Amino acid sequence: MKGFHSESIDRLYRALLLLETEEECAAFLEDLCTIMELQDMAQRLDAAVMLKQGHNYQMISREIGISTATISRVSKCINYGSGGYNLILERLLENGEEK
Repeated sequence: MKGFHSESIDRLYRALLLLETEEECAAFLEDLCTIMELQDMAQRLDAAVMLKQGHNYQMISREIGISTATISRVSKCINYGSGGYNLILERLLENGEEK
């Protein structure tokens, strides 16, 4: 997914890096995204956590309420993506925040 970068997307990345607190992050993302977009992103992160814990697709789908196709995409990103999921999952684990 490296071919989609643009100045606008790079600006978004820089903007996210400027956020200093969870409250600032929440305020920005709640203004930027719809509730459904935020919920979708949160569910994908939850799926990534559960995949790393060894849960199967059907259990994850039942628990989180997302399709196995979405879980498959998350799994593909974990295994063959840019490394973003693995990076954040490691950091969540280091902070004791992973489920």
